[in-house]
Amino acid sequence: MELDEIRKSLKQVLSAKRYLHSVGVEEVACDMALLHGFDMEKAKVAGILHDCAKYLTEQQLLEECHKYHLPVRDIERKCPFLLHAKVGAIYARIKYGIEDDQIISAINYHTTGRPAMSLLEKIIFTADYIEPYRKPLPRIEKIRKMAYTDIDKAVEMVAENVLDYLRKSGGDIDILTVETHHYYRDKIMIR
Repeated sequence: MELDEIRKSLKQVLSAKRYLHSVGVEEVACDMALLHGFDMEKAKVAGILHDCAKYLTEQQLLEECHKYHLPVRDIERKCPFLLHAKVGAIYARIKYGIEDDQIISAINYHTTGRPAMSLLEKIIFTADYIEPYRKPLPRIEKIRKMAYTDIDKAVEMVAENVLDYLRKSGGDIDILTVETHHYYRDKIMIR
């Protein structure tokens, strides 16, 4: 499916606010790809599609995981909204015809991150957090600047902000985000 067709399709299923967020992620991902020497078209596709399953209810996400034989971890069973990334990766392949494994993986890990991410995974993980239509977040301007100069540091800062927010709000923490933070913190310390 062509990018314009993907946008039209998403505009029909996502809320106006979620669609605007997805467009913001697409734009930022494209900019980051240009600056970090990555394929801008792949970044655009991953950016626009990263939340393609976000419109599903928690019950629907669990049902889709069952339907597509996707493993559901304990934290995902407790917080099914996390599954929109995993289901989104499947939807990207099945509903939108995306065959590129880099794009699929970037969609799959855009919420939690993971240690040793690919460049596209880091771009989408970061772009999702810093896109311009987001509400103001702690250190957001510093993270935005870092995203264009030191992507590993930006990933570490995003993960740290997410963990700080979850700890302060009493939210459940996915171990993948903790591992992501530790991996990039340690990577930066040994440079």
